[in-house]
Amino acid sequence: MTARAVTVPDGRTIIDPLHVPTGARARMRGLLGRDSLEASEGMWLRRCRMVHTFGMRFAIDLVYLNADNEVCKIVEEVRPGRISACLSAESVIELNGGAARRLGLRAGVCLSIRD
Repeated sequence: MTARAVTVPDGRTIIDPLHVPTGARARMRGLLGRDSLEASEGMWLRRCRMVHTFGMRFAIDLVYLNADNEVCKIVEEVRPGRISACLSAESVIELNGGAARRLGLRAGVCLSIRD
């Protein structure tokens, strides 16, 4: 799993670290087994349009991105045992529940994801 950071157009880093699971096993595990994420921590699932929270222990925010890393949809406070999808997305960032609002994320914002 590699770690990256996310910045917004004004140059502020809003997510650090951003974990990127590599390999099928790491992607399947995702956030399972964790009790939470740190306030500025996230997980980026590339080539992903649908997320489930079965087996999760906490609510998460889902930030769906298009191919240009522009936010196309945000689903807040997805509780355990739910499914969410965005067919126009190419990837999704998982954050602690409530983090998307706290960070000021909204549809149309273009994110820069860097090493």
